Amino acid sequence: MHTVVSEEGSGIGLRPVSDPGAPAGEQRVVEASALAREAAADEASHTRWTWDDTNSWYPALLADGVRVDRAHDLRLAHAVLRASVLAARTALAEAGPTAWDRLAPVPPPGGPTAAALLRPDRHPGSEPLFDLGEITAPARASDEGRGTTDRPLDTGNHLDPAAELTAQLLAIKDSTDPGRLRLLLAAESAGALAAAEMHHAGLPWRGDIHDEILTEALGPRPRPGARPAKLEDLANRIRDAIDAPPTLNPDSHPDLLRAMEYAGVGARSLRKWELEKLDHPVIAPLLEYKGLYRLYTANGWNWLDTWAPDGRFRMEYVVGGVVTGRWASTGGGALQLPHNVRRAVAADPGWTFVVADAAQLEPRVLAALARDERMAAAGRTKDGASTDMYAGIVSAGVVDSREHAKLGMLGAMYGGTTGVSAQVLPRLARAFPQAIDLVERAARAGERGEKVSTRLGRSSPLPGDSWAAVQGSAFDEDAGADVQSRARSQTRSWGRFTRNFVVQGTAAEWALCWIASIRRRLWALGELSTGSPPGLAPAPFDRRPHLVFFLHDEVVVHAPAALAEAVSHEVRAAADEAGRLLFGDFPVDFPLSVAVTESYADAKD
Repeated sequence: MHTVVSEEGSGIGLRPVSDPGAPAGEQRVVEASALAREAAADEASHTRWTWDDTNSWYPALLADGVRVDRAHDLRLAHAVLRASVLAARTALAEAGPTAWDRLAPVPPPGGPTAAALLRPDRHPGSEPLFDLGEITAPARASDEGRGTTDRPLDTGNHLDPAAELTAQLLAIKDSTDPGRLRLLLAAESAGALAAAEMHHAGLPWRGDIHDEILTEALGPRPRPGARPAKLEDLANRIRDAIDAPPTLNPDSHPDLLRAMEYAGVGARSLRKWELEKLDHPVIAPLLEYKGLYRLYTANGWNWLDTWAPDGRFRMEYVVGGVVTGRWASTGGGALQLPHNVRRAVAADPGWTFVVADAAQLEPRVLAALARDERMAAAGRTKDGASTDMYAGIVSAGVVDSREHAKLGMLGAMYGGTTGVSAQVLPRLARAFPQAIDLVERAARAGERGEKVSTRLGRSSPLPGDSWAAVQGSAFDEDAGADVQSRARSQTRSWGRFTRNFVVQGTAAEWALCWIASIRRRLWALGELSTGSPPGLAPAPFDRRPHLVFFLHDEVVVHAPAALAEAVSHEVRAAADEAGRLLFGDFPVDFPLSVAVTESYADAKD
């Protein structure tokens, strides 16, 4: 196995979509055994390293203290180019499936998921962050070679990175919009580097505080196989309230529902919203049990032992793991970190967190996508202060309240057709015709079974064969009302997906550009001065501010306290840069809420 090196200027740069420049320069191939040495020697030359999968190569470099400035991830790029309508007429897109199409994402080596894949008794769950029905995150491979530089494919096919790179560069050149695709692939690959670096550095995690949180909520840590004291007490109260035997296990939903039915509770499910409608003595202890059980199973002592054993939570992101381009996670709950354990996220001594999140990212992206200047103006920064876009919509006289503005915009982007969303949508359409027309056209395209694309050219998947079969059967002469109703429901559902795909996917692209810019800017700030306390992260981040967490439109930077102000400035500047990269000089603002705090739990107080 080899890794390909593209010299400075020959790679795919993070440049505005309007930049017509094409890659140029020579490529050279480096043997795996020489990668660490050459990467360390080339660290300051901005070489673009090209490899099959970032997690197959970069973690080992980071373990040696070597940071890579730029990379091109062939697996991620191949998936984008194969599906993008911008590259549909290229040789790469029109070719039959290859080994690159079957290449699954690799988890960081040495992490819990990688270890579990080698043990048949462990089956880590996937955590898609946006439910798209039939559309799921990429499947994970189960071969023992994942995470190494000698990773076999079950097909036995040989991967030729040099040939694939040539094919990809040609596909970009022959596409209908090379600038957009170059920026997308550069941002996607930069995201892969950032994800590997966040896993390497880890999110600072105080195990003693986490144990304190669990003990306060659940009681002392129980012996293996036993429930915590608080859960056991609630289990007994549940049994008493429905006169159930002591053998009833409240963790068994079928058994619990049967016992509740026998007691005349009237519950058809154990969903919280349904239970809250009922009046029975079992409801209060059952709801409390459900909440504490979630804490115990999702972020309890086993989680602490598995995911943060050394004072760092090393999340396992899957870059591009959702079809819209958003990230997924292979384990540890990185995308579902509950507020009740965030107190355990505490900065190292002498260090702090800079926590930033983008305000109303998706509606701002919609305004820019549609080039709807009136909608963009509703969220424009005035007198140096950020404007709440929903409040701005109210100020413009479009709707009566911020709640109506928010529900209406969410309905427009996600396909809400009832309640307040349906009532205010006509008013939004009159005020912002370009924005509403964009999502409506995307919905109609989806209903016809067509692809839609993001700003940079990531395209939605086509509906599957079952979708086409149902649609076709609705036109049969003997098709019944139930068949036609199912077809209409399926059509509307896919239309809701494509309606949101263009917005959520473009927001994910903005976030990737934001991360790429933050990552570059943080490194440029340099190392701590001599005498300042280093952090507890491993090299090369022990003396530099670095990204430690990413959640959709929020980032967390771990920084020396003395650099907090400079980091805050760079994070804001990176948001401005991301907007310019995607939308040029279109007048849309992407304001941030930025907090400097030693505890993640205090970031939004």
